Amino acid sequence: MRIQAPRGTEDVVPATASRWQEIESAYHRIASLYGYREIRTPVFEDVQLFKRTAGETSDIVDKEMYEFQDKGGRDIALKPEGTAPAMRAVLEHNLCPTGTHLRLWYCTACYRYGRPGAGRLRELHQLGAELLGSSSADADAEVIELAIRFFESLGIQGAPVRINSIGRQECRTQFREVILEQAKSFLLDTDEVTRAKIEKNPLGMLDSKDPKQKEALVGLPSILNFLEDDSKARFDQLQLLLTEAAVPYVVSPETVRGLDYYTETVFEYEHPALPGLSVFGGGRYDNLVSQLGGQATPCVGFGIGMERLLAVLEAIDHEAKTPQPVAFIVQASAGAAEVARKIAREGRAKGLPISLDLDRRSLKSQMRQADGSGATFALIIGDDELAEQKVSVKNLKSSEQQMIAIDSVVEFLCENS
Repeated sequence: MRIQAPRGTEDVVPATASRWQEIESAYHRIASLYGYREIRTPVFEDVQLFKRTAGETSDIVDKEMYEFQDKGGRDIALKPEGTAPAMRAVLEHNLCPTGTHLRLWYCTACYRYGRPGAGRLRELHQLGAELLGSSSADADAEVIELAIRFFESLGIQGAPVRINSIGRQECRTQFREVILEQAKSFLLDTDEVTRAKIEKNPLGMLDSKDPKQKEALVGLPSILNFLEDDSKARFDQLQLLLTEAAVPYVVSPETVRGLDYYTETVFEYEHPALPGLSVFGGGRYDNLVSQLGGQATPCVGFGIGMERLLAVLEAIDHEAKTPQPVAFIVQASAGAAEVARKIAREGRAKGLPISLDLDRRSLKSQMRQADGSGATFALIIGDDELAEQKVSVKNLKSSEQQMIAIDSVVEFLCENS
């Protein structure tokens, strides 16, 4: 019986790896333009890191987190999201002393035990950005703009970002009571487990996909009606900044996100190609660092689902930039191998991708390989070429052919690649 990849995981094979590389390179480039630097954190962490930050009632912690005991009896979890590990690393290494700003980006694998489906994997990959040390609405606007500029660089545009504010503690305390009053009849009829979860975190109902919970909240007033004055001013300023940056957005009072650590600004982006699935989302989490034992530090950030982003690119027929060799060396003579290796080494040293057939199959087979490789040139070396110390260079796009001295062929490729 063949062993297959575990359910909910996917192999990235060479045919699709180039698209991953393109996305990662584009993200690194855009994030660097905004002053963000990369951070890498372990695949597994102490389970309390996520229970303390994401919240024990969140679906991620309550239903989806991979937990186990290691051989030392320690309670460990595979990381289900990227923000909490990044904040743990910031504290451990004192990366953001009081009064400073810190901008971080990452690309990491995350693990969630949910039902696999389109855009929902158990091993998923997340691009993220975190901005620490600024309480300004400008920080919120910067991370949203960064994500949108990244999308635009890949040809994704048009859909608006959904933005909301869930306020601070006073706002949420008032709104909790409003939700519980609105959902009173629903809670009386539901099971004890669901009731206890909602009573502990009523805002979670706003993020629920359960149609009965959605129905119970019909007519609920907007959380924006309960914002503290400074939260309202921040949210108004965020809208002005996004308008100034030409970032399309809509105000969406039902957007709350599924993690307990968010405060005030929250946002999500859903593309028409993937209805019902968030491609990226995030918000402000000013209390998270202090929850981990550090000094109170204002923070804002986001996560982008790589697999969902790939699905959007496929839906809009985005053509991946597949790396292709500049030249394929065809060895038409038994004595051509040493010269072929010499040209390949010299070309690669100059940064030129060059391929050749290591088994030196028939001329017909090698020409077929050259045509299928995507190379611009076939460098044909046979007995006549060796006798003249030249290479027959065939342009595989135009079929033009010329003879070039062996010592000059790499220079020719540099000038014509």
